[in-house]
Amino acid sequence: MPALIFTTLILNILIFSNLNAQIKLEKISEKMIYSPPPFKECHASTILEVGENKFLIAAFGGSREGNKDVSIWLSKSQNNNWSKPKMIDTGISLDGIDYPCWNPVLFKSNSGKLTLFYKVGPSPREWWGMFKTSSDNGNNWSSGIRLPDGILGPIKNKPIQLENGTIISPSSTEIKNDEGLSWKIHIEMSTDDGDNWKRIPIDQETKFDVIQPSVLIHDGGKLQLLCRSRDNSLMQAYSYDNGLNWGKVTRTKLPNPNSGTDAITLKNGYHLLVYNPLKNGGDDRKKLSVAISKNGIDWEDQIILEEKKGFEFSYPAVIESSDGKIHISYTYDRKNIKHVVLTY
Repeated sequence: MPALIFTTLILNILIFSNLNAQIKLEKISEKMIYSPPPFKECHASTILEVGENKFLIAAFGGSREGNKDVSIWLSKSQNNNWSKPKMIDTGISLDGIDYPCWNPVLFKSNSGKLTLFYKVGPSPREWWGMFKTSSDNGNNWSSGIRLPDGILGPIKNKPIQLENGTIISPSSTEIKNDEGLSWKIHIEMSTDDGDNWKRIPIDQETKFDVIQPSVLIHDGGKLQLLCRSRDNSLMQAYSYDNGLNWGKVTRTKLPNPNSGTDAITLKNGYHLLVYNPLKNGGDDRKKLSVAISKNGIDWEDQIILEEKKGFEFSYPAVIESSDGKIHISYTYDRKNIKHVVLTY
C-alpha cells in the first residue's frame, strides 16, 4: 500500500474515532419529588440550580392537563431533600375567568435575574405567555406579568445565554387553520437581560410540524435546535450567526413519538439529549433514554432512565450543575415528577 494512501487511511480512522468518542454516563441518584403529590396529575417539569446543592423544580399540577384547576407548583431541594410543593400561580385572569396553567420554565440569567416563565389559557392554541421574577432564589415571587403580544416565552425548554449576553429563548406555536393544526418553531431573543424580546421565525414554510425546541451550542456562532415533531423523527435547524438567521428544518437520525425532549451542551463541549427513543404507537412514551453526541449529529444512547409497558415517562428537563453533575427531571406516569442525577 502506498505510504500516502496508508497515511490518509490512518488519519481518517483517527478523525472518525475522535468524532464518535463518547464520555460515559453513570446514574448516582434518583428520587420522586412529591411525597405525596397534592394533586391527581402533574406534568412538564423544569429544573434550575440556585446555589450549592440547591435546586428548584416547577411543574403544572391539578386534576388533569387542561382543566381549570391546573396550577404551577414549585419545590425546593437542598442536598436532594425536596420540600413540600407550593402553589406559585393559578390561571385566574383579571376578568375572573379560570384558565389552566401550562409548561413552566425556570431560567437564571448571568446577572442573577431569576425568572419563572409559564403559559395560561384554554389550550396551547390559545394560550399566552406569563412570567414572574424572584430576587431571593425562589423563596418569594412577584405577581404574574403577561408577556407582550406575539411573545410566548420559552415554550417548554429553558433559554440559553451566549457569551455576549444575548438570551436565546426556544419557542413555538400551535395554530389551528382551515387545513388543521400547524406547528411552527421560532426563537425569542433578548439583548437586555430579558427586559425586551424580539421574535425570530424559523422556516415557516417547512412541511414538518415542529414544536418545543431545545438549543445546542457549537463553536463559531453555530447553534442547533432539536425539535419535537409529528413525523416520527426529531427535527433540527441551524444558525451560523448566533441565532439571528436560521436555515431549513431537517430530519435527524433520531426517532420521536410526538413527545417532548430536552438537550444541553455540556461544559466539555459534548451534547446530551433526553428523549423517548421510539416512534408513534400505542405505548410510545414507555421508554426514556439519555444520549450523548460530540457533533450533534451522531448520537449514542447510554442510559435508559425508565422502561415499563403501560406507563408514561416523558417531558424531561435537563441541566448541568456547577459541580459538573447532570440533573434531569421528568414526568413519572403523570402521577409524580422524578429527579435523577448522573455523573461522567
